[in-house]
Parts: sequence; C-alpha cells; structure tokens
Amino acid sequence: MTAVLDRPVSDTARKPHWWQAPPRPVWEEPPSRAGLAGKSIALGFACLAILFPLWIVVVTSLSSRRTIDEAGGLVMVPKDITFVAYRELLSGGQVTRAAVISVAITLVGTLFSMTVSVLCAYGLSRTGTLGHRWILMTLMATMFFSAGLIPTYLLVQTLGLTDTYLALILPSAVSVFNILVLRGFFMGISPELIDSARIDGAGELRILWQIVMPLSRAVLAVITLFYAVGYWSAWFNASLYLNDQDMMPLQNVMIQLVQKQEAPVGMGQAIKTGELSGLAVQMAVMVMALLPVAVLSPFVQKHFRKGMLTGAVKG
Repeated sequence: MTAVLDRPVSDTARKPHWWQAPPRPVWEEPPSRAGLAGKSIALGFACLAILFPLWIVVVTSLSSRRTIDEAGGLVMVPKDITFVAYRELLSGGQVTRAAVISVAITLVGTLFSMTVSVLCAYGLSRTGTLGHRWILMTLMATMFFSAGLIPTYLLVQTLGLTDTYLALILPSAVSVFNILVLRGFFMGISPELIDSARIDGAGELRILWQIVMPLSRAVLAVITLFYAVGYWSAWFNASLYLNDQDMMPLQNVMIQLVQKQEAPVGMGQAIKTGELSGLAVQMAVMVMALLPVAVLSPFVQKHFRKGMLTGAVKG
C-alpha cells in the first residue's frame, strides 16, 4: 500500500483534458459565480460580434438572386442554398487566376521570408559574432525610421521589378519584429547543447537545422503564420507596382468587386441574365479570401502563446 501511495503520478494523469481548465496556482483565489457569469456573457457577446458578420457573408454568398432580392441585400436566414457563385468563380476566370497567384506568392514569399529571418536571427543570437551589435542596432533603427513611399517606389523601379511578382515579395520580405522574436527564442536555448554539438564537429548550419530549429517549432509556427497572413492579405504593393490586371492577386480583385462594383471577367453575362447576384459574387470572393486564414489559424493557435511569450521574454 505504501509503494502505491509513494508512486509518482505520471504527466498524463496530471494533465487535464481539453474540456477542463488548467490547474490554478495555489495563491490564486477561485473566481466567484458572478465573475464567471460576467466573463461568460462578455465572451459570448465578443464571439457574437465576430461570428455574426461572418455568418451573414457566408449565407449571402450561398443565396440565390431571388432570396437576396427578397431580403433587400444581405441575407441572415439561409434559404434556397446554391453554390452557383462559387462554381462560376472557380470555373477558370479572373478570380481563379487571382487565387492561384495569391497562393503562389504566399508560399514563395513565406519560404523566402522565413529563410532570411531564421538565418539573421540565429546569427544575431550568437553574441560573439563579428559586428553583432552594429547589425542589431541598424535593424532596430529601421523599425522607427523608413525612407518613405516615394524612395521605395523609385528603388523598385530602378531595379526593374515593376510589373513583376518579385515586387510583391522583396519590398516587404523581412520584418524586424519577427527577427527579434526569433532571436529571443534562439538565445533561450541552452548554450551547452550548442557547444557540445560544436565539439562533436557540427557546423553552424547543421546546428541550426538539427538542433535549434527542432527546439523552436512553436515560435517558427507563429512567425510563419504572421508572414503567410501578411502575404495573403497584402494588396497595396500590387496596386502600386503592377499595371497588368491579369497579374493582380485575389485581394485586389476583391477590392474591384466591393468598391468599384465591377464583375469579374467572364461573369458579367451571368449577372445580367439574372442567374447570379452581384452581391453573392462579392460575398463569395470574401469567403475565398478568408478561408485559408480561418483554416490554418486553429492549427497554429496551440503554439501561439508559447512561441510569442517565450520569444519576447527571453534574451
């Protein structure tokens, strides 16, 4: 009996289930019923304020022209559900091409930004490297001072990047804030672990690839999400550096639909004949623009707190 009582409880037994709250510290008082009720009501209103507009956008995109006309615009109650708007958008027209362009720019840009940021952050995390302090101060200065829009445009134009997809990646490829977060996380890794790998003959790139990066999955996931959302949601660089409408990404096409009330190429006839509602097309493009972020965010959410707090506090 004593042996059973003295046996340590495993981590699996102590770990709460997903529906249970984490254990509260002994010095923290349990919340009152009024406090719990107030928090629940506040969170309920916050969720409603976020989800209700999304619900209207999705329902309107799935509504027929007759339902939209009867509602006088945006639809709140689903009726006569149809996927005509999505079928027309994905039939190979302007929106399909813009979506492919946005996906390609997001993938290539995120890969390039993460490569540069990780290499720069790892170099700056080794405090004994040559010019470490000056490079760090120079990077931090760019967070407060910038050349401005006109010099940046002239630089892009001089390099011959206008009307190219590189103009959508290179001007905003690196975020100094993300580099500092990565640097703080890398500095928190045990120096003895890196020194032991260096004694065994491992080079800096091998240490980074096989030791540092596997230990930094949380912060890498969060920074990757930051870059991916930034590239996917970007529209200003395209409107500034691109003149060809066939090269526009999805966000710029959505702006043309919402602000200028222009139908995508190949869909104007469908709207004129009454088969489609222009409002349903606008809402469907919004759903397509929001869908990737909404799908990827839950998978990165579990790493968000650990990655951001650890990267910001350490170092």
